[in-house]
Amino acid sequence: MLHLRLITPPDTTDDVLRLIDKTVGTTHVVVLPDAARNPAGDVVLCDVAREAGDELLSGLQELGLERTGSIAVENIDLSLSRRADEAEAEAPGEGADAVLWEHLTDATHDESTLSITYVAFITLATMIAACGVVLDNAILIVGAMAVGPEFGPLAGICTAIVQRAPRLALRSLIALLAGFAAAMAVTVGFSLFMDAVGLFTKAQLEAERPNTGFIYAPDWFSFVVAVLAGCAGTLSLTSSKSGALVGVAISVTTVPAAANAAVALIYGDTHQTLRSTEQLLLNLLGIILAGTLTLLAQKYFWRALSKERQSSQP
Repeated sequence: MLHLRLITPPDTTDDVLRLIDKTVGTTHVVVLPDAARNPAGDVVLCDVAREAGDELLSGLQELGLERTGSIAVENIDLSLSRRADEAEAEAPGEGADAVLWEHLTDATHDESTLSITYVAFITLATMIAACGVVLDNAILIVGAMAVGPEFGPLAGICTAIVQRAPRLALRSLIALLAGFAAAMAVTVGFSLFMDAVGLFTKAQLEAERPNTGFIYAPDWFSFVVAVLAGCAGTLSLTSSKSGALVGVAISVTTVPAAANAAVALIYGDTHQTLRSTEQLLLNLLGIILAGTLTLLAQKYFWRALSKERQSSQP
C-alpha cells in the first residue's frame, strides 16, 4: 500500500475527493479542512494499493495539484486493516509488478546526477578492479562490480527514452560518460604509481589470467548476460523487490572492463585496451537496450490492463 498526503486548494478539494473515490484500490480517506499553511489549503490523506497508485497520481497531476498544492507519497510497510486488504484485492494486477512512473523518474534523476559522491564511487570501484585484473583476483572484481554506481545513469537513459524526457537523458548520459572518463583517468594515474612502487607489472597483466581474462574477451555471451542483467535491474527498480539490484551489479563487467583498459593503456597493450573498451561498450549497449524494452513492455501491459478495467466498468 501507498500513503498519499495531499495539500489541495479549497476549490480543488472536491475534485480530488471525486478522483480518489472513483479510483479502484483506495481507502482510509481523511480530509482536514484548512489544515495546511504553506501552501494554504486543505489536507487530504488516503491509502491506495500500489498497483492503482500510478493511475491516481496521473489523475492528480491532470488536476494540476503538483503546481497549486502538494503530492507526497510514502510506502506503507505494515497496514493492519481489513479495508486495506479489500482495496488491494480490488485493484487490478499485483503490487509487486506495479510501476510508479513518477517515482521511477524521480529516483533515476537522483541516481544519474554527476555528483562528487557518484564520481568517487565509480573511481574507487575502477581502482579496486584494477588491482583485481593485475592480481587475477575474482573476489576483487566482484567487489568492484558491487561498488560501481553506473546502473543509475543507465536506468536514467532507459527511463528518459520511454518517458521522452530529453533532460533526464542528457543528465544521465553526461553522468555515465564523465564518470567513466574520470574513473579511467584516475586509474591510469593510480596504475602508474603502483607500477613505480613495483606492485603492478606488465608481466602480471599479460600473463595467463584464468579468473579475469574474460574482461578483455567480449563475445555474444557478454552481450546476452548484459541484456539479461538489464532486464533484471530494470525490474528491480520498478518493482518493490529492489534488493535484486545488488545481484545485477555484480553480473556485468562494466567497471572491470574500464579498469583493464586503463591498466593496459599505461603498458602500451593496445590489444587489451581496445578489447576491454569493446567489452565495456557492448555491455552498456546491452543494458540500455534491455532496460528500455523492459520498461516499454511494462508500460504496454499496465496501459492494456487499465483499458480493460475501464471497459468493464458500467
